[in-house]
Amino acid sequence: MPEAKSIIGAPCWVDLMTSDVSGARKFYGELLGWDAEEAQEKFGGYFNFTKDGGRMAGCMPKMQADLPDVWSVYLTTEDAKQTVDAAVAKGSQVLVEPMDVDTLGTMAVVTDPTGAAIGMWKPAEHQGFAKVGEPGTPGWFELHSRNYAECVAFYRDVFGWTPESVGDTDEFRYTVFKQGEEMYAGIMDSSGFLPDDVPAHWAVYFAVDDTDAALAKIGSLGGATTQAAEDTPYGRLAGATDPYGANFRLVGPNVAQ
Repeated sequence: MPEAKSIIGAPCWVDLMTSDVSGARKFYGELLGWDAEEAQEKFGGYFNFTKDGGRMAGCMPKMQADLPDVWSVYLTTEDAKQTVDAAVAKGSQVLVEPMDVDTLGTMAVVTDPTGAAIGMWKPAEHQGFAKVGEPGTPGWFELHSRNYAECVAFYRDVFGWTPESVGDTDEFRYTVFKQGEEMYAGIMDSSGFLPDDVPAHWAVYFAVDDTDAALAKIGSLGGATTQAAEDTPYGRLAGATDPYGANFRLVGPNVAQ
């Protein structure tokens, strides 16, 4: 996957709201080899995780104790206000109105048709993550939704996606955002397996060089496995949480090559 940040509608950033900032620094530092910049008080304690000097993700303390620890995804936009207006016209709720973040860029957050929160970012000085698809970097981005067809239409109409179906059976119904031969994000029909108490959501995958070893590392650091590692046509996938409950996923090379 090339640098997605340059593609309108593609994921350009992810960030974590956490109940334990110092714990998150340690956990993701040891798991993914990340360093962390200093927190910025003028941005509510927000800081960037980095790897080899390049920005990988953001992190900030939760503003409300009753909110879950959560990873969020941001899609690139040319005009945040215009994109928010288009989302509202499709029935979205606005969670964060378009706002300039100093000279770094412009952000906003809306809900899609199934209530999943999705951010948007118009880059300025902050261009988004430095790399994707390499070990220790964001590797894939995926919406799990019970209202598959409406979501496909929403991301097509609001964020300018060119959707392409890569599976259309009851067992596997999946659409990707694709430009040329490159795929940038996916939408999965999760109506058959998403528990009733789990809302629609965006999942962040982190690329690793060994999925099973990463799961073992997660356990040793106080996290947990939520989905055992499994070889797939897209790599060896797994699900996990950090020690504070934030869900994320892993993607690495298949064991059976």
